[in-house]
Amino acid sequence: MAVPLEFNAAVEYIDRPASEGHGQRTALVCHDAALTYAELQQAVNRFANAIRSLGVEAEQRVAILLPNRPEFVIAFYGTLKAGAVAAPVSFAVTPREQLFLIGECRARALVTNEELWAPLRARRNDLPFLRSVILVDGGNGRSGGELAFDSILGASSSEFAPVTTSRDDAAFWLHTSGSTGTPKWAIHRHGSMPYSEQLYGRPVIGLGPDDVVFSGSPCFHAYSLGILTYFSFRAGATVVLSPERTTPAHMFELIERHRVTVFASVPTLYGQMLRLAENESPDLSSLRLCVSAAEALPAELYRRFCERFGVEILDGIGSTEALHTFISNRQGEVKPGSSGHSLPGYDIDLLDSEGRRVGPGEVGNLWVRGGSLFTGYWHQVEATRRVLCGEWYSMGDTFVQDEDGYFWYQGRSDDMLRVSGHWVAPAEVEATLLAHPAVLEAAVVGKRDADELVKPQAFVVLRDASAASDELGDALKKHVKASMAAYSYPRWIEFVSELPKTATGKIQRFKLREPQGAASASPRVRS
Repeated sequence: MAVPLEFNAAVEYIDRPASEGHGQRTALVCHDAALTYAELQQAVNRFANAIRSLGVEAEQRVAILLPNRPEFVIAFYGTLKAGAVAAPVSFAVTPREQLFLIGECRARALVTNEELWAPLRARRNDLPFLRSVILVDGGNGRSGGELAFDSILGASSSEFAPVTTSRDDAAFWLHTSGSTGTPKWAIHRHGSMPYSEQLYGRPVIGLGPDDVVFSGSPCFHAYSLGILTYFSFRAGATVVLSPERTTPAHMFELIERHRVTVFASVPTLYGQMLRLAENESPDLSSLRLCVSAAEALPAELYRRFCERFGVEILDGIGSTEALHTFISNRQGEVKPGSSGHSLPGYDIDLLDSEGRRVGPGEVGNLWVRGGSLFTGYWHQVEATRRVLCGEWYSMGDTFVQDEDGYFWYQGRSDDMLRVSGHWVAPAEVEATLLAHPAVLEAAVVGKRDADELVKPQAFVVLRDASAASDELGDALKKHVKASMAAYSYPRWIEFVSELPKTATGKIQRFKLREPQGAASASPRVRS
């Protein structure tokens, strides 16, 4: 596909829907408030005017530290329209990490709220590039360049001529989730968005004007940013935003209230929703489709969800660096437990450690090529060189492709375990543990035995924590042995109250491998 040389993503995804028949349709719903596409366009224009008046220039960064609410969307696309660069920051990480991310991107302006800004205010001097703090729930009368979001919009014109940008100009930065350590800012271009929208959003999700779209994941994550904004906006769909904490009960409530047709989430939340539904009777009859990402969706979880609610979950694989999904299952063609087929427009290679292409059924490191790839990590030259090779990006994940072309996730490259001369995929052991009725969540890592040989170790969250016992641990080991090759079973099982995860629901296995990280998973019972 071709993207015009002169291209501004805000024009494509904010102005075009408003001018092509969707102006009076509802674009955003949050609590009891709603914005039409025409009103959203005006708000985006006002924000673009406002940040230009504050001295934010082309290519300078505007950090956005907000939950899913209309101001996030307005600030994001207003920044792009003004030719500046949006940098969404996770609200789920610690204030120390937020301070690092805001400082690292050299943000000239920050859009946030009082709750999130309060723990950072005393460290304002640690952000030498920051000129303005725009608060969505206050700011008037404060010193230090703090301003009220509503006030600056109200004082700005609703007309704005978009800054001329190239498809190759930086539009926004997204920081990695930290599943493998320190977050990094990945730089994305204006021209990246149409690739994800046209190669995945349109053909796989198939959004239209009658759809009502909702996600349990935050918009600072590439997954929800696509589904809740530019995928939906280009289709003229209605998007439901919720700034409240994500809980299964709240998901059920909003799906029922707004008659949501497309729901996006992560496997962890789908599992929690199923658990709650054991004692509830939620009405999900409005749903026509669910999608999943961030972690491989276990086959057992997929089957249980389909049986309970009668709706498919399309699992896929993507990454912050690739912007969105490039391998996905399709409606009516799902292979439970797989990530699906590669999308037309993306090239996929599975290579061994020597760079040789592997055959069907063989484990290989995944490389992807396509128009939505990031241009590199900010201030991380060596890290960029390790993962980019010409047009190709190395995911750091291992997969197997079957004879039908479906890809099966095997784990991170550094998660794969060599046990008794065989490769063991943590994801497969985890999926087998999840098939046991007592198990809610599971994570598998490598641990050295008395002979310094690596064997699997499992961290297990039970549906009923009081059931933890040595006897149950032995039963789970036998369960894995009965389903997989004998060398694959976990030699140690530790029952924990929760697993360490990123804000987007990915299990942070590296923390389970670290002694100091393992302590955070207590209380535990060893077996």
